[in-house]
Amino acid sequence: MPVEQVDMGGYTLIENASLANRNTLRVAARAKLLAEIRDASKLPELLDFPAVRNGRLLVLGEGSNVLFTGDFDGTVLVMATRGVQVESDGDSARIAVAAGERWDDFVRWTLGQGYAGLENLILIPGTVGAAPIQNIGAYGCEVAEFIESVEAWDIRERRVVTLDHAACAFAYRDSLFKHEPGRYIVTAVRFVLPRSRPLRTDYAGINEQLARMGVDKPAPFHVAEAVVHLRTSKLPDPSVLGNAGSFFKNPIIDAALADALKREHPGLAVWPQPDGRCKVSAAWMIEAAGFKGVREGDAGISNRHALVLVNHGKATGPQLWALAQRVMHGVREKFGVALEPEPVVIGTR
Repeated sequence: MPVEQVDMGGYTLIENASLANRNTLRVAARAKLLAEIRDASKLPELLDFPAVRNGRLLVLGEGSNVLFTGDFDGTVLVMATRGVQVESDGDSARIAVAAGERWDDFVRWTLGQGYAGLENLILIPGTVGAAPIQNIGAYGCEVAEFIESVEAWDIRERRVVTLDHAACAFAYRDSLFKHEPGRYIVTAVRFVLPRSRPLRTDYAGINEQLARMGVDKPAPFHVAEAVVHLRTSKLPDPSVLGNAGSFFKNPIIDAALADALKREHPGLAVWPQPDGRCKVSAAWMIEAAGFKGVREGDAGISNRHALVLVNHGKATGPQLWALAQRVMHGVREKFGVALEPEPVVIGTR
């Protein structure tokens, strides 16, 4: 079937579009229709097309949090909007960012402007619009802490809405947007970032990396540099080896089970949570269950980090998902703990 592309002014429509270069696992899949939005005000017009209104809709950022297990028989909508607006009072700034801006570019921009807060979240792939949906986090920090509000198109009410921090219902790798899938299309995110704040350096080797760098009085950009070193040493580059970063969430379990596991497995990392439960290391359990570095055809688990599902070349979505399920089953059998995938699995599960 031929590919047809039409520029509608403010957005572009592509029929029978390949998604292979629009997901970081590099899975071959196609969309019935792909819409790239450059002007958020054109969303109502696009969504009113019968083919879009009456079919399935998937909003896609850089595809760093998705696994396609088949073609998508509907419209894939990509926010390609750009723009950053700043209101500063000297000590902090309110920064409104268009959904299509690249997350890592934005983090680096904030550091260059002298703002603090996002340094631990550098080098995470994806777009700004996707960040609140997943409540992205790394190295002891979650993006929710710095989000004042999210602007979105409410498909149900057919209007632009502004959801404040509380309305977004942020939790660990979770938010309102995941509990009401298909209702909101994020168009912009408003952050509040200070000029100065206590740095978080006591997580996952940051202090040790700063010491190796010879830094004893770190600034936010030093922490960012340390995180870049740590991430690149542990996580494969998606442009070189297809992957979606951490594929499995660190499970949060009852304290009693965590205590029992810790007694039996002293090496297991356990992090107490505010609600009395405990977060435990999925990577440690996956490695202990023997899956780190496992490869089945072109589907594999990284030999650098056990959380990372990788595509060594031409693995299909079903092949990658089958291996992920085998890992989840193996961890449950050995530890009695259920793992959940971080990415959204699109297709038959």
